[in-house]
Amino acid sequence: MRTVARVLALVMLATCATPASESAEVEKVGLTTRLLMEQVVAGHLSEINGRYKLRLSETVYKPGGSIGEHHHAGPGLRFVQAGELTYVLEGRTVIYKPGDCFFETGTIHHTARNNGKTPVRLLNFELLPVDWKGSSAFVGHKH
Repeated sequence: MRTVARVLALVMLATCATPASESAEVEKVGLTTRLLMEQVVAGHLSEINGRYKLRLSETVYKPGGSIGEHHHAGPGLRFVQAGELTYVLEGRTVIYKPGDCFFETGTIHHTARNNGKTPVRLLNFELLPVDWKGSSAFVGHKH
């Protein structure tokens, strides 16, 4: 099990993009994000201890709320708690419903929108560089 955890951590690190600078603000309409917890990595994964942090946040999209094209400073898992999230990635549209989980590498541009009549509540679990501040979403060069 420890080997699986190390491999997963290394895969996440391999996909972790740390941009030199943010080129512009991501367009956000009708959404709020609340930080729930942030912790610097420590433990058996010595390769990443003190260099990365885990972040848990909750984003609420009001009906009609959206986030423009962006990617992230690191990889993450997403969990839809409520509502239906319309997610567009590489020209493919997916509608995520309550209980759905998905993975974002952080390196691929995408958008998300609440086309429904009730709020979308999304939990974001992310691996980020330890010194990363603020939102992990940024507009930058396409990969």
